[in-house]
Amino acid sequence: MASKFKKGYYVNGQFVAEDSEIDLELKREMKGRYETSRTDDKRESEALQALGESLTTLNVDQLSAIGLNEKLLDALNEVHRITNFEGRRRHMQFIGKLMRKLEPEEVERAKTAILNKTTGSAAEKMALHVAERWRDDLIAHDDAFERWIGIRPQTDTQQLRALIRQARKDQEAMVKAPAGTAHRQGRAYREIFLLVRDGLEVVDHDADEN
Repeated sequence: MASKFKKGYYVNGQFVAEDSEIDLELKREMKGRYETSRTDDKRESEALQALGESLTTLNVDQLSAIGLNEKLLDALNEVHRITNFEGRRRHMQFIGKLMRKLEPEEVERAKTAILNKTTGSAAEKMALHVAERWRDDLIAHDDAFERWIGIRPQTDTQQLRALIRQARKDQEAMVKAPAGTAHRQGRAYREIFLLVRDGLEVVDHDADEN
């Protein structure tokens, strides 16, 4: 009588019968790999969630300097206006979801920003404060524009004037907004800071060379 056909599959040209020792060993190996992969994914997801929570401790200028996308930037700024515990928890989950979409280089910049916040040199912190003061002066005082051009004549004056006008409009809108309305600095406010920060770095570099 012919032997009963065994169910199985081929691996590298060798037939492996179901429930054989080799079959069970291969299944254990595959399961181990799968569970390890799932563990790694979970660990990475939790790390990005934690990084997102750390980013909420940075101020607007520090966040802008990282170069994050607008959606994540707005979400990070918005979290401070949420007081409801459950609402904040859901919002942090949303931030975690956005964090998982970041490119590796963006994640590295975010990590560097957090590291600089805790271990940054006094010179780096001073440079940040100088850029913040310039940003605020440019928006608040007309003469600050001429003073800025005096130290950074290569500035795109048309771009800077347009950003200042928009930032002032945004601030006027916030002042006129009904009581209880959540205030959010606009893109122009952040872009002026970045322009000034980069301009100051060029000025410092030129001074060092001279």
